[in-house]
Amino acid sequence: MSASTLVAGVGNIFLGDDAFGVEVVQRLARRTLPPNVRVVDFGIRSYDLAYALMEPWELVILVDALPGGNEPGTIYLVEPQLPQAVDAPTGFDAHSMDPVSVLQLVSKLGGQPAHILVVGCEPASVDLDANGNTGLSEPVRAAIDETIRLIEELILETSKTTAA
Repeated sequence: MSASTLVAGVGNIFLGDDAFGVEVVQRLARRTLPPNVRVVDFGIRSYDLAYALMEPWELVILVDALPGGNEPGTIYLVEPQLPQAVDAPTGFDAHSMDPVSVLQLVSKLGGQPAHILVVGCEPASVDLDANGNTGLSEPVRAAIDETIRLIEELILETSKTTAA
């Protein structure tokens, strides 16, 4: 059976809490998941993500740091509005990751991603710390286990819906 759910971690591991999506999918990939689920660390590879989204997924879960103005470590579940092809950008940076631009590119290429959800976490910082260290802040690191549980619930819900 081909994969019907894509869990895509995005972010830059050198920019503090921006690595949230990458950290989550690296841990999630070590867990036992249904065979129709594909977990991928896309990091900042925007073109790779765009072309992966061209496949016929039933559900796509993007995992990323998501500033929303709340306390660091706050977990969000968002169903984004998909952009229209006419809104697609003319310039695209293959060496950074902007999920909105990726979705615009997919739309411009004629892709029709099915159901897309964003599971995000409020970052404390998306920069190197004062000592030049990378890595997640404590509140964001503490949110990883809860985020994985949420993603597993979403996968289970999709599996039940698909089986019905």
